[in-house]
Formats: sequence, C-alpha cells, structure tokens
Amino acid sequence: FSELGLSQWALDTCRALRMHRPTRVQARCIPRILAGRDVLGIAETGSGKTAAFALPILHRLAEDRYGVLALVLTPTRELACQLADQFRALGSSLDVRCSLVVGGLDMIAQARDLANRPHVVVATPGRISALLQQDPDLPRAFSKLKFLVLDEADRVLDVGFEDELRVILQCLPAKRQTLLFSATTTSELQALHESSMNKPYLYSEYKGFKTVDSLKQQYIFVSGYAKDVYLVHILSQMEEGGIRSAIIFVSTCRTCHLINLLLEELKLDAVSLHSYKSQPLRLSALNRFKSGRVSVLLATDVASRGLDIPTVDLVINYDIPRYSRDYIHRVGRTARAGKGGISICVATEKDEDLIHNIEEEIGKELEKVEYKEDEVLQNITAVYTARRVARMKMIDDGFEEKVEARNAQK
Repeated sequence: FSELGLSQWALDTCRALRMHRPTRVQARCIPRILAGRDVLGIAETGSGKTAAFALPILHRLAEDRYGVLALVLTPTRELACQLADQFRALGSSLDVRCSLVVGGLDMIAQARDLANRPHVVVATPGRISALLQQDPDLPRAFSKLKFLVLDEADRVLDVGFEDELRVILQCLPAKRQTLLFSATTTSELQALHESSMNKPYLYSEYKGFKTVDSLKQQYIFVSGYAKDVYLVHILSQMEEGGIRSAIIFVSTCRTCHLINLLLEELKLDAVSLHSYKSQPLRLSALNRFKSGRVSVLLATDVASRGLDIPTVDLVINYDIPRYSRDYIHRVGRTARAGKGGISICVATEKDEDLIHNIEEEIGKELEKVEYKEDEVLQNITAVYTARRVARMKMIDDGFEEKVEARNAQK
C-alpha cells in the first residue's frame, strides 16, 4: 500500500485492519483515482473492490473535510449498511461522518442528517432520489461533491433504477469523478465505458461467470417431501464439520419465513432476511449473524450480491435458482478472498435441468453427495411436526395476509 500514493494515516489503518498487501484491483485502481481519473473496475467477488474506492476517497477527505465529498449508490439496503460500516472502519482515524440513506428508515431524520453535510453518503437509489425530489433545498448539500460511486454497478444501472438515477444525476455537480465497480460486466457497462467523454480507466479481471477454485460445489438429490429433513441434518453437522456459519438461500419470502419458524420450533437458532421484514428488523438480523450470535441466515436473493461476511463457510441452495448466474452470486458469499468454502444444492427430481444449466454455466460438474438415509430420517417425525406448527404460526402472525395484500397491489 505504501507504493500507491496513500497518506500515512491510511497506511496505518490498513496495517491495523491486517490489510498487508493490496489486491490487484486495489493496486491498479487506487493510483488512478488519486490522479483524478474516472474508473470502471470489474473484479470478482471478494477481491477488495470496496477498499479500492473507499481508501482514495478518504485520502481526499483528509485534505478537505467540508461538505459531502462522496455519494455511494448500491442496489440493496443490506449492501448499503455494509458499505457504510466499511467506510467508518477505514476512516476511523478521521472520525468520518457517514450517512446511511435507505428505505425503511425515518425519512425526516435522513433529510436532517443530509442537511448537516456528512462526509460520505451511502444510499439506495430509490430513497435518495425520493428525498431529493421532496426537498428542493437538499441538492445544495451535494454542491461540493467530488465522487459518485456506483457499487454493484451492473445492478444500479439496471432499467429498474433509470428514473431514480436521472433525478440523482441532475442534482450533482458535473465536475466530479465517477467510479463504477462491479463483479460482472454487462452490455450497459460496456456501452457506458465506450461512450464516456472522460475516458475512464478500465480495470477488468472479468473471466465470465465463474466460481472460484477454492469453493467445493456439491449437490444432494432428495425426494421433495424430505427437503426439510435433509436441511436440518446438514445444519446439525455444522459444528462437527468445522463450519462457523451458513447462509440458506430460498426463492420466496414465504419459504424464508416458513423455514425460519420451522428451525425455531426445532430449537435451531437462525435469522431471516427478506423484503417483508421492516428495515430495523432486517438490520438486526444481519447484525446478529455477522457478530456470530446466530450461525444460520435464511435469505432470499436480497443477500446474494456483495455481502462480505468472512465467517460464512457454507452456502445451501434450498431452492435451486432458475437462472444460473444467480447461483454464482449466491455461492460467492463463501470462499472469498482465496479462502475455502462449501456450497450444497438441495435438488429434487424437478431440479435436474437447473443443475445441468448450472454445470454448463460454470464449466464443471457439481459433486454428488449422499448421506446415510437412516441417520437423516431419524428426525423425520420432529421435522414434520415442526413444519405443521410453523404453518399454523404463519397463519397466526398474519404473514399470509401480507403476501395476499402485496400481490393485490401488483
């Protein structure tokens, strides 16, 4: 890091955080950002992209601490929370003021916070654009902005955020550095790079949608009626297998809530992350998992992108994703930064084609694993009972009504 042009305080912070050597994306991008270049950085999951833009932004902050220096946009609330935490950690010696602006939290408090000119604003496009539209004075807070960052840029540039981005860009100074970082490249990113008048520096180590070699990728083939029984068996083997924590991916919010209640009934600690939860509850669940107080996180694909939790040794695909690329993002939550990890797909007869699609996408076969059926089925009665209780609890807590109400709005 001493060869990249960073200040001494930044070098001391890197040392304290045990960041001894820059990754490739950091080594290439940090000097260009410090030199004032726009940057498009494409690098695989777990490669250190956040520090690649956060360190040079904080370096600049140490020189001029007045006003909002940087706006960082990211597609999900959970990613925004993680980015804000990383900015605070990397900027701890500067007492950096970082504002989190996401949906589900109090808008008035957020507007007040922005009016007080924090150093860095980390936001989701929907909430920051809504605040800028509601308060005509708020764009002034960004008059001295020097950096616009799009993290997981492929998702932020998705057509779903087009209107929000238009509102945001109209409120920002034209003279600024724009930094785009993503784990994958898309036609939109390529077109943006080719059409840019500022000739951004392009760093790309993108090798297609691939998984890392340190990830052990497996699947089990089970009958549909036994999925829960096998899931509970896998979780019961975590401690014996030296697995610190696991993320279980499911396809719907309903399944996420149901499995959470089922595990709760079996006295297995787990937290869940899905869009029917309020933002404070989502933050609480994520914090409990990241701190190690709970070792199992149930999630929809809201958690499949960008989340960096070093203790995740296992990813379970309880529901096989329809799109192979979603599988790659999911399993990217483990085996990060060169470390090992395991992914297991719980497949039924309906999932054969999906498994084949995944294997074709990643260019390798998944390893088929078989458990001793008599050991697995020892708990079948307890699991079936827990599932019945979980279904009744879902009726009692009004979850089904929430689902119906949301479907009626669509």
